[in-house]
Amino acid sequence: MSNSGPEAEVWYGIPEFNLLALNITVPGASPLYPDVHCTANGDVCQYTIGESEINAATSMASLVRFPRFDFTSTYFMIAGIAGVNPEVATISSVTYARYAIQVALQYEFDPREIPANFSTGYIPLGSTQPDQYPTLIYGTEVFEVNQNLQKIAAAFSRKATLNDSDAAIAYRANYAASPAYAAGAAPPCVVECDVATSDVYYSGSLLSTALGNFTTLLTNGSGIYCTTAQEDNATLEVLLRAAVDKLVDYSRIIVMRTASDFDRPYPGEAATTNLFWADQGAFKPAVQNIYLAGIKVAEGILDGWDTTFSEGVKASNYLGDIFGTLGGTPDFGPGSIFNDK
Repeated sequence: MSNSGPEAEVWYGIPEFNLLALNITVPGASPLYPDVHCTANGDVCQYTIGESEINAATSMASLVRFPRFDFTSTYFMIAGIAGVNPEVATISSVTYARYAIQVALQYEFDPREIPANFSTGYIPLGSTQPDQYPTLIYGTEVFEVNQNLQKIAAAFSRKATLNDSDAAIAYRANYAASPAYAAGAAPPCVVECDVATSDVYYSGSLLSTALGNFTTLLTNGSGIYCTTAQEDNATLEVLLRAAVDKLVDYSRIIVMRTASDFDRPYPGEAATTNLFWADQGAFKPAVQNIYLAGIKVAEGILDGWDTTFSEGVKASNYLGDIFGTLGGTPDFGPGSIFNDK
């Protein structure tokens, strides 16, 4: 699953298989990306959902409800670029998430109008302080996917040689000035850490710290705020509802993000410079690493289909949303509203 044209195009013309052999138009898909592209035998397909939560949800819902496809045994790999937290990883890195957190689903005040004892203008819904757990729950705040599959995907990708650039090497070196950003100053690698979803494309230490704290709050301390994207909670909500209707297997979802830019500046750099003008040099490597890391996952699943993946990878962690919609007891939030059934 790609979110944009560059993320999709990296899969076309690759030596491993031809994803343009079979092209199927999906009613209700993005007008920019109307087709699913598949190998001739249909074993591997690629679909572009469009950027932002609304596009992602609409395109995914159109796909999973299209009767031409049977997705009951399909592995879905969400594969896109993202911003990255230099406390956890660096640009050009590849990340795999266990949690997706909808960090912008909050009250918001202009920071020039907040009380002196507020650390941020973001306040959880139904609460009156930044550090209070939200009491108005919509259901899309947090999703948890199969951690065992996450680790398998990361292990496959660690076999890849990741792309990088001279500009990215030079830019990340600026983060070595802060010990807190040691990961940001290190070479790119594969990291298991979590993704924040927000339609707002933000930059800055204060915002990133606040939304990182919100990630910790929502996941009861187990989430690792790492990458920043615009689609994943929307995509996962569609897949969860499809799983309720037995159209997909929610335990077969992989959330992969490659790091194209830092979510905050290095010490001494302005937040606006970080977002608008800095040559971070990681967009092209991040896009290329979607393929370089992702092809290892695709090949690993195909090669191990008969021995492992046909029957699925059993999860040992909770799967699903904050409501407990798929059953079980969420390890975050106030607990299941469905009596764990």
